Amino acid sequence: MENRKPIRSYHDLNVYQNAYEASIAVMTKIVPKLPESEKYDLKDQLSRSSKAVPRLIGEGFAKKHQRFGFQKYLDDAMGESNETQVGLCQCRDIYPSYVDLVLCGHLIDEYDKISKQLFNLGIAWNKFSRIMTKNDIH
Repeated sequence: MENRKPIRSYHDLNVYQNAYEASIAVMTKIVPKLPESEKYDLKDQLSRSSKAVPRLIGEGFAKKHQRFGFQKYLDDAMGESNETQVGLCQCRDIYPSYVDLVLCGHLIDEYDKISKQLFNLGIAWNKFSRIMTKNDIH
């Protein structure tokens, strides 16, 4: 079994670390390359969705003690991650001469992984919180 560190903060979550790094790459290497005509559409939407994923994880972690609190934020983060993935696919397919296609492909895969991590974290956290709730009652 792998040696796991205790989760004391959202910074300790691998999905947070992955989402934060991916958002930085989107904001510094993809969004600035898009044409100015996309300023109020694809650039804006990709900026918002990519930055929202780690923010929602961080904000939701503060509600980890609530039965459904953290789960709602994880679901919202997964939605933003999926939206970012679609936006990156649009960048790749609409503007192949503007963006680095290899990087775009890597980020599409990364956001797919992030969405799966968020889903799995939600399941694991739900099981953990049910165990903790039962132990607190007895």
